[in-house]
Amino acid sequence: MATNTSKQIDVVAGLICRDGRVLACQRRDGSVFPLKWEFPGGKVERTESDSEALCRELKEELEIDVLESLQVYQNEHIYADGPMVHLRFFKILKYRGEPKNLVFQQIAWVALPQLVGLAFLEGDKPLIEELAKSGGAGFLS
Repeated sequence: MATNTSKQIDVVAGLICRDGRVLACQRRDGSVFPLKWEFPGGKVERTESDSEALCRELKEELEIDVLESLQVYQNEHIYADGPMVHLRFFKILKYRGEPKNLVFQQIAWVALPQLVGLAFLEGDKPLIEELAKSGGAGFLS
């Protein structure tokens, strides 16, 4: 089957840290890429900046208000029979509220060494590898 590289999607994701752990979210069974793990976030709409999309997505998914964020990583991934996805990952420096699971199968605070053992989306794996190599330095510290 051919890969559809004509369609490109911009995606933002948040790295939310607490006590040396990062928040990971598991997609619902029955969704696209069922039960895969990801960092919270989603598609950037045409009229949004990355920051606006990140704020909107984390409010919709976790009911938190992002107050400050910093882009720490980006990459591109082409899913089989799917679009090219431009992923931008942001460390969430400040937020208001306590993360609540509004849309996922489950959410979990995961220590960096355990991230590599989770079945993450393919587009997130390069970041997971960098986090594992660096121990989070430059990304989460």
